[in-house]
Amino acid sequence: MTTFTHINQNGEANMVDVSNKQDSVREARAEAFVTMNAETLQMIMAGNHHKGDVFATARIAGIQAAKRTWELIPLCHPLLLSKVEVNLTALPEHNQVRIESLCKLTGKTGVEMEALTAAGVAALTIYDMCKAVQKDMVISQVRLLEKCGGKSGHFKVEG
Repeated sequence: MTTFTHINQNGEANMVDVSNKQDSVREARAEAFVTMNAETLQMIMAGNHHKGDVFATARIAGIQAAKRTWELIPLCHPLLLSKVEVNLTALPEHNQVRIESLCKLTGKTGVEMEALTAAGVAALTIYDMCKAVQKDMVISQVRLLEKCGGKSGHFKVEG
C-alpha cells in the first residue's frame, strides 16, 4: 500500500527529503473551468471588460502563482521551473472558460502542485476581474491531467 510521503514515523507533517533523488525532466498539466453567464463570457471575448484583458491578466497570474507555489502550499519545495504555460480557451457553447496549465523542470521533485496552482489561480483571477459583472460564476474541475518524470512514472487522465 502506498503511504503519505509528507507524514513522518511519528505521524507529523514534514517536508520530504529529496536530496538523494536523481534529477529528471518532470512535466505536469492541469486544468480548471470557470462557468459564467453568456453575457459575461461575451464581454470577455469581445475585450469590452472595463478592467482590461481578462485572459492576459489571468495568464500572468497563473504563471506567477506556479512560481510561488512553495510559498502557498505548506511542505512544497521551491522549484526552479524551466517552463510555465497557461492557456485559456473560451467555450461559448458551455458558457465556460477552460484553463490549461503546463509546468516543466529538470529536478528532484514533481511539478503537479505548480500546474494545479497555476490553473486554480488563473480561474480565481477571472472570477476577481468579473465579479462586478457576475457574482455567481462557478470554478470547477481543477484537476491534474498528466504528469511525467520521476520514480512514479507517467500518469494521464483517461478521456
